[in-house]
Parts: sequence; structure tokens; C-alpha cells
Amino acid sequence: MSTTQTNKIDITKAATSKINEVDFESLSFGSVFTDHLLECDFKNGEWQTPVIKPYAPFLVDPSTRVFHYGQAIFEGMKAYKDDNDDIWLFRPDENYNRFNKSAVRMAMPEVPESVFMDGLNQLLKIDQEWVKKGKGNAMYIRPFMIATGTGVIANPSDDYKFMIILSPVTSYYSGDVKVVIAEHFSRAANGGIGAAKAAGNYAAQFYPTTLANKEGFQQVIWTDDATHTKLEEAGTMNVFFRINNTLLTAPTSERILDGVTRKTLIDLAKREGIEVEIRSVLVSELVEASENGSLKEIFGAGTAAVISPISGFSYKDVYYDLPKIENSTASQLKDKLTNIQNKLAEDTFGWTVKI
Repeated sequence: MSTTQTNKIDITKAATSKINEVDFESLSFGSVFTDHLLECDFKNGEWQTPVIKPYAPFLVDPSTRVFHYGQAIFEGMKAYKDDNDDIWLFRPDENYNRFNKSAVRMAMPEVPESVFMDGLNQLLKIDQEWVKKGKGNAMYIRPFMIATGTGVIANPSDDYKFMIILSPVTSYYSGDVKVVIAEHFSRAANGGIGAAKAAGNYAAQFYPTTLANKEGFQQVIWTDDATHTKLEEAGTMNVFFRINNTLLTAPTSERILDGVTRKTLIDLAKREGIEVEIRSVLVSELVEASENGSLKEIFGAGTAAVISPISGFSYKDVYYDLPKIENSTASQLKDKLTNIQNKLAEDTFGWTVKI
């Protein structure tokens, strides 16, 4: 191993790379990781020097606070390599700002930009050979932070660990997605942590999603906790509905994550002259639109899949098929977005950032 220091980041490189052991043609999403990771500890009230080192497990005490009180947050980002072998991030400022908003909500320290952004840039440069060219290929980036203080007293931790790990990915396709609209379970509640990318939000979804899977559905469209009449998110993604020629999506709130892909698609749709309404969408409105034929599309939007079309939904044990549409709005928007991310189209918004 070789050890250096760059911009106040201690770097220890792996003696050998495992890249030649990886089949990049048959990657399972989020299961393969690059040679290195970034780590930075918060101790004694301040952030320590960040470290880039070989990817490896680490030991923690059984009383580590994250296990007992769930102080854990994360982000999902991607990097892309263009035909000139340059690597680009997509709207990284949005992820950085949202990460720190999540930190504040979970009583965790905010991560300095010099640790998050500079560390990420250095990490991607070191593992740049893992970022493959070609539309559909990307590097999935997972920044996360956990409480590492010890003891089982129910207080916020004093110590934390911030890390970034990298996972090469290919096009994400899950086939036809059928969803059930939640009538009892909720993803989040007013005053809760729905707007934070907190680990517990996702754990809480697993049980109702498992029930939906047993009934033949892949995901749940969540409804508001108070009345279960307002449509909010789909699985782990923001959700859009096209009724006639208008795209509808719920406004962000304490219950709904401020998705980067969500706001990107809104801006792209407006640029393309597509009418967009950001407002509460009622379950009754969706059912009526399906029955009268004005409901054309439903699709989820998020970093992993970009856009995930939904082929039908169930509500009160009645299943509603969606029409199969050639050249759908979802497919058009996905193509325009991924072209920008892969530097195959002009980025008129200034969203892409070269590392």
C-alpha cells in the first residue's frame, strides 16, 4: 500500500485492484463495490481528517448507538463517464444540501463541503477505471453517516462516522411494475422524518411492501397518514401521474422526499412544453381518470432507476390496467435526462459537474 495526503485527505491505496474479477456485463444493482472508500469521523465536537483507504469491513461495539436508536442517513448519487473519459456528477449540490438537511433533522452534525465534495472527487479519481462509458453505465455513489458513540442511553450520539462507498451499475430494469395503493400503512406522517433520507424510513416500508409482494404487486403507492386519500410516493421513489396531457405530482412536504430526479423531471417537462401541476392528487381522482380513460401514465422517479413505469394499480381489491403507450412521456423524459447525464445532449441547465 502507498500512503499520501492530498488537500487534507489521507490516502492509502490498495496494493492490488479487484476490478478484473468483476463481470461488468451482469452487475446486480448495488452488490459490487470499488477498491476504495472514504471515511471521516466526528469526535470531540469536530470533524477529523478524512481518509481514503481500501474498501473493507470495520469493527464496532455492540452498544454503538446506530444499532439502538437508528441515527443513520444516506444519499444516492451517480457519476458518468463520457466518450472523452471525463467523469461527471449530476447535480451534486442538491444531494449535499439534502444530506445535511437530513443530518439536522436526525440531530447529527452537518458534514463540511470539504469532506463531502472534495472527498468524493478524490475517491472518484482514484477509482476512475471502475466508471464505465456507455449509456446505461454509471457509478452509483452512496454517502452515509451513522452514530458511532457507545452506550444505550436514549440520547443523540457524540460520535459519528461519515463514509462514501462506490458501486458500478448498469441500466436498471425491473419489468412491469404493478402497485397497490395503501389504505392503512403510511410512509411518513406530519412532524415526522419523511423528508429526510433516514434509514428507518426505508425499513418501515419493508413490511407493507412484503405484504404487497405476496399479492403479486411489486410496490406500494403511499397515501397520506391522516386520511389515506392523497397519493404521495411510489415505493422508494417520487411518483408522477399523466392525466390527459398534464403531468401531476405531489408537492414536497414533511412527508415527501425532495427528490433530485423529481425536480429535474419537472424542469425538463416544462422546457418541453408539457403542462405540469404540483398539487395533491386524490385517490378518487386517479380511479375516476382510469375509469374514464384520461389516465395515461404513472411512473416513479428516483436515482437508481431514473424512471420506473407502472403498468397498473389496485385499490380496494379492484385492479386498474394502464394503457400501453408507444413513445410515452416517461420514456421521452428518461431519454432526455439520461442524454444530459451522459453528455450526449447539451446541458442547458448547468446540472452536470466535471470532477
